[in-house]
Amino acid sequence: MPGERRVRTGRVNAFAKINLTLRILGRRDDGYHEVRTRLQSLALHDSLTFAVHDGPFQITCDDPECPVDATNLVWRAAERLWRASGRRSMVSGVSVRIAKRIPMQAGLGGGSSDAAAALRALAKLWRLDLPPARMQRIAAELGADVPFFLQGGTAIGIERGDVVRAQPDAQPSWVVLVLPSFGVHTIAAYRWWDADNRAAVLKGRRVGIRGGREMSRVSAEEVSNDLEGPVARRHPQIGRIVRGLKRAGASHAAMSGSGSAVFGLFQTRAGAVAAAAVMSGRSCRTLVTRTIDRASYRRGTRFS
Repeated sequence: MPGERRVRTGRVNAFAKINLTLRILGRRDDGYHEVRTRLQSLALHDSLTFAVHDGPFQITCDDPECPVDATNLVWRAAERLWRASGRRSMVSGVSVRIAKRIPMQAGLGGGSSDAAAALRALAKLWRLDLPPARMQRIAAELGADVPFFLQGGTAIGIERGDVVRAQPDAQPSWVVLVLPSFGVHTIAAYRWWDADNRAAVLKGRRVGIRGGREMSRVSAEEVSNDLEGPVARRHPQIGRIVRGLKRAGASHAAMSGSGSAVFGLFQTRAGAVAAAAVMSGRSCRTLVTRTIDRASYRRGTRFS
């Protein structure tokens, strides 16, 4: 914490996620969308290294596309936690180095996961003992996905997606991620959903959820995403990738979150590796990873 002369460093992992299911119920009065989503942690992760030093807060990253200023959620997480500790000055005394492995604008939650990792690490580094409910509120202020990354594993996200309910761990799977050459901004994806569903939304009808079922009752084997159609209509490659993964043997395939990453689930690593080889090409790249359970997530996200 500020005032200490002994330099300390620590490292924490920030794991990616996929949305096994994403339903949109409609637009809320506050401008956000009401969603029901089933979230799943992946072994793919960024790594964040924190160091206590004399000087202003700073971020460095090995990916030149990653912002290192106040637009980065890690920076905003540091500011929120700094204020929660009662300080009113500018954040100082800490630097963060991000080893970026989670692709950006892919619907894999890299920025949100980095923010949650920063909250976890800085709370320990600054010796803050905030109640879990307070940490959850700070996380929700940063973004709808951030609260999930404080717990990981398999969970249901409701309301904006920021109210998270832990679920029994899903069946382990190998995962092929297919990453097109383009990204999709979350705001744009929801805007496209609004445009495609405008008439229904204006009439006050709930759309994007099958039969009105609560997400907790949706089969764990069901994989679908209400944003996939609107995004695929603007980027037809998304639909071709989903179909290609199914032909390559995926038990389930869908776009994750707002895209542009598409995932396929496989029972074996060999099957996933073979499918990744088939799907890799000039217009996209592939990654092979696996799902992780909540216990593994907690071990992997310890700050040390």
